[in-house]
Amino acid sequence: MSTDESMLADIPGLVRVENTDVAQLMERCQEMTRPSYPHEQVYGQHCTVVEHIDCPPGDTYAYLSRGHHLEEWTYSVRDFRPAGLPGLWVGRDRLDLDTAIYCRVRTQAEAMTVDYHCAWDTGDDLWMIYLMRVVPAEAVLGRPGSVVTWTNCRHPHYDRNPRPDLAPRPDRPWVGQYWDLFAAGHALEMRNLKTILEHRHRNGLPISVPPATTVAQ
Repeated sequence: MSTDESMLADIPGLVRVENTDVAQLMERCQEMTRPSYPHEQVYGQHCTVVEHIDCPPGDTYAYLSRGHHLEEWTYSVRDFRPAGLPGLWVGRDRLDLDTAIYCRVRTQAEAMTVDYHCAWDTGDDLWMIYLMRVVPAEAVLGRPGSVVTWTNCRHPHYDRNPRPDLAPRPDRPWVGQYWDLFAAGHALEMRNLKTILEHRHRNGLPISVPPATTVAQ
């Protein structure tokens, strides 16, 4: 199958072998490659962290797909319980006193994706979406275990609380105030995930643990 080049000819800004030779490509890539980058340029709108975990991908995916494990590897999410709707949980985000966090887990087993749809204060609009994928490390790194990617996008609500009426008190800090620290915070939590899974796998322990409370799946 050949591409119909005429369908692309009028689209400005494309960089393809048809309009850019290899020397020009290398020069352009060199110009775009810097020894350091401003934090805002890298993490201003999207935050992605990646980690290799020495734990089989099937076990890693199963662990992540059971949302109550967030209580183990995240810094501050605790005390999940059913929120009254199928698959919806509510817990506490102990980043701040009396802050409720709602969560629904969306999974796709074949692609080993786990998406946590969350929000502070309300279960009606789950706009804090954490996108995770498990990749067999054997395929991409030539070594056992899992590669886990975790991406968060800067939804406009991070900059402005859409439901200030639901805050436990008027002076409660908003989650978006921490955005510039998300990359570092998520990296620390990913290390928690790595430490827990590798410890259990290395010692022949069950990777997943039952929830303390029966939670709707």
